[in-house]
Amino acid sequence: MTDFVFNSRRRSLFLTALIFGASLSLASPSFAQSVGLPAPRLLTTTPMGAKVGTQVEITISGEHIDDADELTFSDKRITAARKLDASGKPEANKYVVTVAADCPVGIHEARVMTRLGISSSRAFCVGTLDEAVRAAPNTTLATAMELKVNSICNAVMSARAADFYRFEATKGQRLIVDCATRGIDSKLDATVVIADAAGRDLLVERRGGALDFTAPADGKYVIKVHELTFKGGPAYYYRLGLSELSVGAPIVRLPATKPVNSFSWPPQGLKEQAELAEVEPNNDRMKAQKISLPCDITGSFFPAADVDVFEFEAKKGEVWWVEVASERFGLPTDPSLLVQHVARTGDAEKLTDVAELSDIPSPVKVSSNGYAYDGPPYNAGSADILGKLEIKEDGLHRLQLSDLFGGTRNDPKNVYRLVIRKAAPDFAVVAWALHMELRNGDRNAVSKPLALRGGATLALEVVAIRRDGFDGDIDLALEGLPEGVTASGLKIPAGQTRGLILVTANQNAPRAIGSATFLARGTINGEAVTRRGHMASHAWPIPDSWGEIPSPRLFADIPVSVSGLEFTPITLSPPKEMLTVTAGEKLTIPLLHTRRTEFSGGTLQLKTMGAGFDRTPPFDVTITADQSQAVLDTGALKTPPGDYLIAFYGGAVAKYRHRPDLVTTAEAAHKQATEELAVIDAELKKLIEAAKGAATDAKPEADKAVEAATAKHKTVTAAVTGAAEQVKKATAAAAPADIVDIIVSEPIAIRVNAPAK
Repeated sequence: MTDFVFNSRRRSLFLTALIFGASLSLASPSFAQSVGLPAPRLLTTTPMGAKVGTQVEITISGEHIDDADELTFSDKRITAARKLDASGKPEANKYVVTVAADCPVGIHEARVMTRLGISSSRAFCVGTLDEAVRAAPNTTLATAMELKVNSICNAVMSARAADFYRFEATKGQRLIVDCATRGIDSKLDATVVIADAAGRDLLVERRGGALDFTAPADGKYVIKVHELTFKGGPAYYYRLGLSELSVGAPIVRLPATKPVNSFSWPPQGLKEQAELAEVEPNNDRMKAQKISLPCDITGSFFPAADVDVFEFEAKKGEVWWVEVASERFGLPTDPSLLVQHVARTGDAEKLTDVAELSDIPSPVKVSSNGYAYDGPPYNAGSADILGKLEIKEDGLHRLQLSDLFGGTRNDPKNVYRLVIRKAAPDFAVVAWALHMELRNGDRNAVSKPLALRGGATLALEVVAIRRDGFDGDIDLALEGLPEGVTASGLKIPAGQTRGLILVTANQNAPRAIGSATFLARGTINGEAVTRRGHMASHAWPIPDSWGEIPSPRLFADIPVSVSGLEFTPITLSPPKEMLTVTAGEKLTIPLLHTRRTEFSGGTLQLKTMGAGFDRTPPFDVTITADQSQAVLDTGALKTPPGDYLIAFYGGAVAKYRHRPDLVTTAEAAHKQATEELAVIDAELKKLIEAAKGAATDAKPEADKAVEAATAKHKTVTAAVTGAAEQVKKATAAAAPADIVDIIVSEPIAIRVNAPAK
């Protein structure tokens, strides 16, 4: 009887752990969305940063981060370990993060490794100021949180309210109040107010700038923060900094992520600091600043409606390239530049326009409004300037530089860098996930991390900014991939600005993660050059961009992972060897279909990507068939002889099942609980019968055994009920759900031979 009680308790503990584990795993997001297979996304870290040389406890949240394990950062000088509870077990979604003393100040990427692979990134800030986390509501003046000078507070915006902070200052003390929001991936558009002790407003900032405040008297002051339209919640977090600064010293903003178009700056070999500085006043021809070419000048669009005028001598036939960077610094500026030839006769001047330069056009047609699918939701172009200046006549030339809409902006921090140089041909590249219309307004499929399922191929669009007349081929590569993952670069041909990279995970690729390097190679003036590319993605998943404008940015690194636990719904495999065709003839390509799930609909329409064949008309294949074929007409396409790399792609609706393995686990737990209940039930009946016939002196012990067995019977009965409920939940969660996703074939190598003479 003692052995029975002991073994029953051990089985019950095991059963409880099994059921509890299944219950935790089932606590995953619902699949109400119909676009994009589930992808792990890290949404928040609290706090959002730490001071160098310190240790801090971080709590994370996200989508599809069940079984989240390792928390990693783009800089290895930031490390994390799971936080353990009193019994030594890891606490869910909590980590202890250590920032080394030599870790660079700035923005770093934070991610977690999950059963689906590496998650999307969340910005993590490292600074030199003391850090605090708001622990209690502070939505009234009476509950204002004390904020020390030279510190940062991490907080989440209160909805339909303002957050209050108080600080002390002495008369004449200069203090900078800076609120980091969009630059750290927050959805918050902050309004920041400095007020007196009674809450009366003294200084207000509504456009994301820093407040430069000089205390008018000794005493207490208040900072009020609220969202522009009083939104709030976990996605509306912020870092509020209060720092002291000496009079006249330049303001250094809290670190921020970089916009997508900043990938094209700086040009190769440019010095970190400009050689010259704009000298005010230089706002008209009488006060023009004299310069000589080439030149590198830093300046500011300040005050409002500022026009900076420079003059230089140049000779007919000279060709210069002019580049201005300002908007690419993340500033709300739109530089405009006019160069005129100046012919003087006495006091009279004759001005002849030589060049008028404004925007850097996007290398590819972008989405017309951020919502439509007539182009990618990323703009690699810029409001900055990059253009050619051809001198038509000898003599004096006047350059006028202004912010096109600067009449309403009055901020000395709206700086620029003006570079005039001889031609230095070069290029810069940026990549992002292939865009394709799967459902109107949905961007979820293009906001995924590079977390590959076995057998999957992901396509990355690559665009190039060509500088100073460079017009050659650009070969693309992604290196440093994990085991079982390969990348094929579909080069950007001469004169074009778009290419692709295909990243493929072998079906048997093991669970792994690698830090990839994106490289672009070309030949400039007979010399082979290599340039490091950048990766862009959305800061947040966008299930419906009609209701939210996407917020893309550049990322500091490119992690690539393989789940090792899930497989892509279908793999389209062409022959492994290079296919050959004679120019002008047709090429038939067999495709093998490896299906791993059911699909809604029997037809998959495919398009062709890759130079030389991307004008192939869309064609249909039967997705339920084991194989199909594609026919490419090199005559109709006028594809010239050469080697090509292409792929086919389209959208398919897969019947995705979430964690079907948990159904098996839950059923096993239910079966074990049922079997244990049967054993206990039989044992209880025996004990009851034994108690009825027990002698008087043995009666107490027999009744005690019946009581213990009855209690155990009740516990195991509850376990059976709980296990049955878990089977029900797991079965419901694993029910096939229609989810549309982008299907990309494995890469196809083609050699087009010249016709025989």
